[in-house]
Amino acid sequence: MNKTTESDSYYDSLEQMSTADLLQNINKEDKTIANTVEKQIPQIEKLVNAIVSKMKKEGRLFYIGAGTSGRLGIVDASECPPTFGVEHGLVVGLMAGGDKAIRKAVEFAEDDKMLGWEDLQSQKINEKDVVIGIAASGTTPYVIGALAHCQKQNITTACIVCNQHSPLSKVADFPIEVIVGPEFVTGSTRMKAGTAQKLVLNMISTTVMVKLGKVKGNKMVDMQLSNNKLVDRGAKMIMQETGVSYQKAEQLLSQYGSVRKAVDNYNG
Repeated sequence: MNKTTESDSYYDSLEQMSTADLLQNINKEDKTIANTVEKQIPQIEKLVNAIVSKMKKEGRLFYIGAGTSGRLGIVDASECPPTFGVEHGLVVGLMAGGDKAIRKAVEFAEDDKMLGWEDLQSQKINEKDVVIGIAASGTTPYVIGALAHCQKQNITTACIVCNQHSPLSKVADFPIEVIVGPEFVTGSTRMKAGTAQKLVLNMISTTVMVKLGKVKGNKMVDMQLSNNKLVDRGAKMIMQETGVSYQKAEQLLSQYGSVRKAVDNYNG
């Protein structure tokens, strides 16, 4: 398999470039990413609709990956409860090597073809769920093994990869192939590939949550009020929706615990 992600950079002699040239060239490459993601919207749309359908029947969404890809999945999953007020465990991020691998690489964890499936089994994975494998190369054994076993168990699978016709795409019902081309530093897929994966994850989780009714208008009405900034934002949302004073909005927010409940229960 010819890996675009491992192809030589379009740039050479990086160590001889000025700081400005390095920054401008990295930015030049980054500008291409959104257009590449755009080409995958029809496939992302199919996946989102499948996830929404499963979640309406008590299904969950799993991200599974290794290294940068695994970390990106964990970040997206961890932000769903505070942003959209959903319970922990509705969107789950798993990575090769477990939680300790978030900060420090665990040697050869991603090379174990059974470990990914074992990690999913520990979460009591079932046919109601959807599993998205994230791997820039599309060749990570940990992720391929997990999705292959999911397919055998009739569990919906998808992947986000940055190479065409990868082994991971072959075990994905919804393969999303974002071909961003060679990295600025050859093979450093935390750069363009990682950015592309983050964009796709943002699109998936945000669109799913909107379709599940977790956004009203354009506001995060179910967000968790976990710090003063969010309490302030929530109070201002209530002011905007009801016309009450800031002080009254804070009181309603404290009373009902969420923007949605405060607005729904306010009777003027």
